[in-house]
Amino acid sequence: MKSIESYIEHTNLKPTLTSADIDKLVKEAKDNNLFGVCVPPFWVERAKREIGDSGVTLVTVIGFPLGYNRTETKLAEIEQAVKDGADELDIVLNISAFKDNMEWAKIDLAKCNNLIHKHGKLSKVIIETAYLTDEEIKKAAKMCVDTGTDIVKTSTGFAPAGAKVEHVKLIKSVIPSTVGIKASGGVKNRADAEAMIAAGADRLGTSSGVEIVNG
Repeated sequence: MKSIESYIEHTNLKPTLTSADIDKLVKEAKDNNLFGVCVPPFWVERAKREIGDSGVTLVTVIGFPLGYNRTETKLAEIEQAVKDGADELDIVLNISAFKDNMEWAKIDLAKCNNLIHKHGKLSKVIIETAYLTDEEIKKAAKMCVDTGTDIVKTSTGFAPAGAKVEHVKLIKSVIPSTVGIKASGGVKNRADAEAMIAAGADRLGTSSGVEIVNG
């Protein structure tokens, strides 16, 4: 098994965070050899500067946290995030369109994934499992695969519930091994982290990266 540090995207997406919080997040990632940090779009440029040449991967979010932005808005966000230095981009599924069985949900993801890959970056899609039935989770995961998503992500952390082991297993059961899974939301300690990894998670989005590594 890989070291637990290599799974962790150390995350702070709180609405009240400050530049000091961003600097602390990056320092903790460096000091603990964490895979990466996940920050809001507004803070990507600063985080990139703080990361320097340390090798910490910089992740940001697109269409966050509800996903029902116009596709044109998401595409503009992607362009800006890449310009500011993001390495990986976590797009929120248009859950509203998905629930309405609109083809647009799939078109939206395809356009976003295409642009991300055009820039040579990695794409993740947040399907927000808390709002989906088991059948919808499987359908959404398959949609992610069909549109070229690199990693399917469970949650934003802003919904009523975050990642659940059973949902990670469910996603794992319907996607090819070439597509990863990111469990996020509610991963608070080492036991949580190990359970998600055992279920099939390749990445962990958590604000408790330091506690997990040293727990």
